[in-house]
Amino acid sequence: MRIKLSFDEVRKYLETPAPSFAKYVAPLLNLANLFAQGTRPEVVGQMSELIQNFPGRTVEEWKKWYLDRYPDAIRTATDRILDMLGKLRDAIEKTDPEVVEHWVEDLVIFKTFIGLRFHEAILKKVADLRKTSYRLSEPHEEAKGIDGFVGDKPVAIKPETYKTKAGLTETVEGEIIFYKKTKKAVEIELQG
Repeated sequence: MRIKLSFDEVRKYLETPAPSFAKYVAPLLNLANLFAQGTRPEVVGQMSELIQNFPGRTVEEWKKWYLDRYPDAIRTATDRILDMLGKLRDAIEKTDPEVVEHWVEDLVIFKTFIGLRFHEAILKKVADLRKTSYRLSEPHEEAKGIDGFVGDKPVAIKPETYKTKAGLTETVEGEIIFYKKTKKAVEIELQG
């Protein structure tokens, strides 16, 4: 049997009041907090550990227990988020139709192109390192799990997370090149 438990029901069962925010306020605060890192463990504590050590049962008991241990956490997080909201306000004031159009063009044209041609950039880099040529695979080669060739050797290009996927039925012909995207680069792991 499958049942659903809505978040409203969770709040009801745990006797926790639901907050009321004007439209767009909660997503805006989430965004500001994401950038400000106001509720990181170093600011508010490691919640998963704290809740395990909490001896009480009610939200009122939790609030008192938590604030006794972290009396400045709420204020510190609030200050960080308010500071970021000021920065976001400044950014919004500098955002005119031309900036929005430039952003949309960058997303739709350039980032899409880069994302769809990403494998080619990896192939070029590996070919440069190995002082050889490269080419993208043909459709019949793609069907075999080949993304391209470095020199005359077939390669498959996979995200690093591919390593942890158990039970993959895909057989990859040739070398596998793993990659991981970071904020500022792509880290490439070669197998040979």
